[in-house]
Amino acid sequence: MNTRLELLQPYPFERMNTLKAGVVGNPDFAHVALSIGEPKHPPPAAIVTLLSEPSALQADLGVYPSTRGSDLLREAISTWLRRRFQAEVSPDNQILPVSGTREALFSFAQAVLTGSDASLCLMPNPFYQIYEGAALLGGAQPYFLNTTADNDYLPDHRAVPEAVWQRCELLFVCSPGNPTGKVLPPAEITWLLEQARRYNFVIAADECYSELYPDEQNPPPGFLQIAAEAGDDSFEHLVVFHSLSKRSNLPGLRSGFVAGDARILDRYFTYRTYEGCAQPAHVQRASTAAWSDELHVAENRAAYRAKFAAVSPVLAEVFDLDAPQGGFYHWLNVTGDDQQFALELFRDVNITVLPGSFISRDSAGINPGSGHIRVAWVADLESSLEAAQRLVSWVRNRA
Repeated sequence: MNTRLELLQPYPFERMNTLKAGVVGNPDFAHVALSIGEPKHPPPAAIVTLLSEPSALQADLGVYPSTRGSDLLREAISTWLRRRFQAEVSPDNQILPVSGTREALFSFAQAVLTGSDASLCLMPNPFYQIYEGAALLGGAQPYFLNTTADNDYLPDHRAVPEAVWQRCELLFVCSPGNPTGKVLPPAEITWLLEQARRYNFVIAADECYSELYPDEQNPPPGFLQIAAEAGDDSFEHLVVFHSLSKRSNLPGLRSGFVAGDARILDRYFTYRTYEGCAQPAHVQRASTAAWSDELHVAENRAAYRAKFAAVSPVLAEVFDLDAPQGGFYHWLNVTGDDQQFALELFRDVNITVLPGSFISRDSAGINPGSGHIRVAWVADLESSLEAAQRLVSWVRNRA
């Protein structure tokens, strides 16, 4: 067996199951699951209809899918990137469909990292655990950038020593961030793009939450957008990752794309032809329709906006609330043992949240996730509001 597998820690939700083992949630309350970032809003009806069309589905299932994706799909993605980020991204060599960003973030690291003993992979801390696993199995050492209240929950990239940048092969960034909901400012994105060129590393920009934001007139900036504004239409050293899971409530479709530096994507395409992870033809067809429609996305944002408007005043009664700039999480400081907090919350009022220490690592003498919980507002409005009220009442009684 690959000995690097021994470096992997259990996935956060496995740890949550272990934490809850033998503990029963209070049956006086209906269970509300707020731990997993799995959208529960209904998927677009038109996409469901498209997937169920018998003759087209029969034809799709009778062919091996193309790793590069159909021309129609790549054109639809290119058009969306132009509309959303004002970036001209070639459908011919700067876009590849992928089976969701989770698969792509992991496999991309395997293709990019050299396996050198000296190589570093930089990532925020807390983080999406795929970043760490991808780095370790790619033979790189993770280098964690703590996000705390002191740095407004944003990675302090400018504090990274030059010796670390010189060893960096891959930088993972997530904006809007998971779990903090923070958005990297344009000036920071510009600086990172400059660093990537200077030190010859690759930026993997995870933007899967980019379409969930509170102000309809101010969408979060993207890396392709900032590069294009600077006149870089080759997107040198940059690959961005997007998904239909959060944007379109289609987590089960396993559909996304990567876009950016054609030179990097050419090598990554070669890797993918061996990996055997091409999107099935029916997924490509449905994805083409999803990327071509914005109405359902705006409706989705409105639904999340309504939930945040409902739960935030309630939570603010007992928490020092930091409103997310994107995504669907609250990152709450519980000022104590986050694992015990989560366990007792489940036991007493039947709400499941994720302890922050499960998605972070000890670094620079602290674990920046400790004392926090991640709350994913993926349930419907009524359930979310009821859960927020239940949580606040429980916190008051616990004190």
